[in-house]
Amino acid sequence: MMNPTLTVKCPTCRQNVAWTDEHPYRPFCSKRCKLIDLGEWAQERYTVAAEEEPLSEWNNEVK
Repeated sequence: MMNPTLTVKCPTCRQNVAWTDEHPYRPFCSKRCKLIDLGEWAQERYTVAAEEEPLSEWNNEVK
């Protein structure tokens, strides 16, 4: 029985990408798409939501 190859969509251009060693930029389809995504993070267009604790509470834990 053959194992089916996992296929994912490139986060940048939505092209199908096989999850194999033949695609070194996975989950991206190409180096170009990978760099576009990196640029989006660098320009702070993507964010990760987080709740920040007040600085005074953090200082008390360090001591």
